[in-house]
Amino acid sequence: MPPETQSPLRGIALLMGALVLFVMLDTTVKYLGSRWPVPMLVWARYLTHFLMMLVVLGPGMRSRLVASSRWRYQIVRALLLLCTTFFAMSALQHMPLAETTAIVFLAPLLVTLLAGPMLGEKVGARSWIAIATGFGGVILIARPGSGLVPEGVVLAFSAAVCYAFYQITTRKLSPTEHPVTMLFYTALVGTVCMSVSLPWIWGGPSLTIVDAALLLSLGVYGGSGHFLLIRAFREASASTLAPILYVQLAWATLAGWLIFGHFPDRLALTGIGVIGLAGAMIALGSKGVASHKV
Repeated sequence: MPPETQSPLRGIALLMGALVLFVMLDTTVKYLGSRWPVPMLVWARYLTHFLMMLVVLGPGMRSRLVASSRWRYQIVRALLLLCTTFFAMSALQHMPLAETTAIVFLAPLLVTLLAGPMLGEKVGARSWIAIATGFGGVILIARPGSGLVPEGVVLAFSAAVCYAFYQITTRKLSPTEHPVTMLFYTALVGTVCMSVSLPWIWGGPSLTIVDAALLLSLGVYGGSGHFLLIRAFREASASTLAPILYVQLAWATLAGWLIFGHFPDRLALTGIGVIGLAGAMIALGSKGVASHKV
């Protein structure tokens, strides 16, 4: 969208709506994860997202939803997001909401670290300081005696690594591919992969009406959040919106406290703030999108 037709305030409002949906997604995953296996949650999240796009956009866009000259890269990108989703949801089974979200938010720092060899971008002194600062925040969160399960920390960090490669692939595709097509491929590939494996992953308690509604809501939160995010970055510049993405850390902390009764201790809270500060330093100096969204 040309700068003269953009509306920064509308972009900020759309972004805030997307972040609320992402926190609702993670909160619902953590609630359901105590009773349902993660693969089932991943399948429900992508299936609902896929059906939403077919119903809402399919009649108007038809074959343009999948029209791509770089479909192989689209599939690789979608698989990276699928892995991100799986690792992040698995981490939420073992870790509090705020700490999990903070560690996954290392992704933009990892993108900066990988930008040199993979994208040919120069990494300046400020970026190196931000990267070191961010990893220092992880040490504060996952320090010995923190009470966090090591398996959960590893899963959250794995999600951050996958999401970093996903963002790099997105940067390579963005100049030539339509955003809605990219969004549809993530839904399509995730749905196909999880549906093929359904006979091996099906499980969980007897399905109640409440659980069915919550399972369906995962795709609504994820798909709608992605759509609002895309619209937000059409309405306002990345430099305006990127630092605001880190509001998600504050909302995840609040949701974890209100719904699950967990509030990070002083050192963990400091670590979360340090990761947010490091990410904001990177965001202010780049055009990358750093939001954690599964």
